[in-house]
Amino acid sequence: MNIKLETIIFLSGAVVMILEIVGSRVLAPGLGSSTFIWTSLIGVILGSLSLGYWLGGRLADQNASYKTLSEILFISGIAVFVLNLIKTPILVTFSDLSDLRSASLITGILLFAPSSILLGMVSPYTVRLKLNDLNTSGTTVGTLYALSTLGSIFGTFLAGYILISFLGTSRIIAVLSVALIALSLAAENKTKTALKILAFVVAVASIWFITLLQTYDISRGYIDVDTEYSRVILFNSYLSDRPVRNMSLNKQSSSAMFLDGDDLVFEYTKYYNLGEHFKPGFKSALMIGGAAYSYPKEFLKRYPEATLDVVEIDPQVTDLAKTFFNLKTDPRLAVYHEDGRTFLNKNSKEYDVIYGDAFSSMFTIPYHLTTVEAVDQMYRSLNNNGVVLVNIISAITGEKGRFLQAEYNTFTKVFPAVYVFRVKNTPKSEPQNLMLVALKNPIKHSLISDNPELNVYLQMAWTPSEKEPIGNLILTDEYAPVEYLTMKMLK
Repeated sequence: MNIKLETIIFLSGAVVMILEIVGSRVLAPGLGSSTFIWTSLIGVILGSLSLGYWLGGRLADQNASYKTLSEILFISGIAVFVLNLIKTPILVTFSDLSDLRSASLITGILLFAPSSILLGMVSPYTVRLKLNDLNTSGTTVGTLYALSTLGSIFGTFLAGYILISFLGTSRIIAVLSVALIALSLAAENKTKTALKILAFVVAVASIWFITLLQTYDISRGYIDVDTEYSRVILFNSYLSDRPVRNMSLNKQSSSAMFLDGDDLVFEYTKYYNLGEHFKPGFKSALMIGGAAYSYPKEFLKRYPEATLDVVEIDPQVTDLAKTFFNLKTDPRLAVYHEDGRTFLNKNSKEYDVIYGDAFSSMFTIPYHLTTVEAVDQMYRSLNNNGVVLVNIISAITGEKGRFLQAEYNTFTKVFPAVYVFRVKNTPKSEPQNLMLVALKNPIKHSLISDNPELNVYLQMAWTPSEKEPIGNLILTDEYAPVEYLTMKMLK
C-alpha cells in the first residue's frame, strides 16, 4: 500500500526548509554568512521551487502516477546526496570571486537549484494525484498546501533548534538524502526496487562514513562544529615554524594560539595594549567578542590588578575555547553569553576600557555594533576618562577604505578624540587590520610613550587630511550598509 500523499507533501516541505537553513552553513566556510549570502540562498531556492512547481504541474497533467512521484522523490534524494560530494570543490572554485554577490549566487545555483527544483515538483504532482472530485478541489488543494507549509515550519524548527547543533552539516544532508529515498520506496516499491534499496544503503552508509571521517579529522587537530550561531572550524598550522591552533568562524579567522608558548599570534591583538597608554592604571575593561579568548588570556596575564568582562554571543564557542585554547576560569574574568549590542543597551556599569573584536563573517562587523546608536552606548558605558579600542578590517583610502571612513565619521560624531593605528606599514589603499581608538576625554594625548613596545604602535597613527577625503557618511541603525562597504575590499 502506498504511503499517504499527505505524509509525502508534509515531509518534502520539511526537507526544503532544512536544506535552506543548512545551506547557510554549507556556504559559510567559503563565503561567510552575510546578508548577501542569505539573499542569494533564499532567492535561488525560491526561484528553483517556482520552476519545480511549473514543471511538476506540466508533468502531472500528462499522466500522473505514483511511479513517477516515486521517481521524482528518488532523484531528489540522489541530488541531495551529490550535494555532499560537490560542495567543497564548488566552494573552492568560486569563493575567490571578487564580487561576493556573484560568488554566492553562482554557488547557490550549482549546489541547491537541482534538489530544490525536484522538491518543488512534488507539491503540484501530489495535488494532481489527490484530485478526484472537482467539487472539492479547492479544499483538497488548500489542505495539501497547508500541509506543505506546516512541514516547512516543522523543518525550520527542527533544523534550527536541533539538527544543526547535534548532527552537523554533512550528516544532516546525508539524513535528508536517506529520508527522500525512503519516501520514494514508500510511495511506490514495485519498480527499480533494487536500485532504490542500493541507493538507500549507500546514503545510510555515508552517514557512518562522515562520522568516521570527522573522528579522524579530530585526531589530526581538525574540528568542524556547527553551533547555534556559526560554523566553527578548528585546525592546526605553522607560523614561522611554530605550531599554531586556529579558530575560524564563518570563514573569518577569529583567533589563534601558539602551541609552544602563550604569546599572541596575531599582530593586531597586541595593539589592544594601547589602552594602557590612553588610560594608565585602568582597573576595569569590557571586551565585545571572545572567540578563542586570545586577548582576554593576555589581558589577565598582563594586568593582574584589572578585571575583564567578555561578551561572547555563542556559549559553544566559549566551551571550545576552554577545551582547545587553554581558557581557564579566573575570578577576574566574567563571561556573558549575549549579543554585544543588547549587552551595551542594558549595561549599567562604567568601564575604563572597552575592546571591540566582533565579526559576523569575513571582514564584516555586525552592523548594529557599528552605528552611532551603538557608539553612544559605548560612550555611556565608559567612565569620564575611558577609552574604546575597536579592531577594524579595512583600507584607509580609496574605495576599499569606505568602511573605515564611515566608521571614523560615526565615532567622531560621539567621541571628542578619535585615532586610527595601522597594524602594518602597507599602502593605505590596501585592506588590513586597523585599531580605532576613541577617547571620552577631549584632552589631546601624546603619541609618544616611554614604553618601547607601545611606541612602535603609536608611530603607526593615521589621521585624515585634505589629501585623503573620507566623505561624510555616518552609520545609523536606520542606514548602515556595512556589508556593501566591506565588499568593496574584495575587488
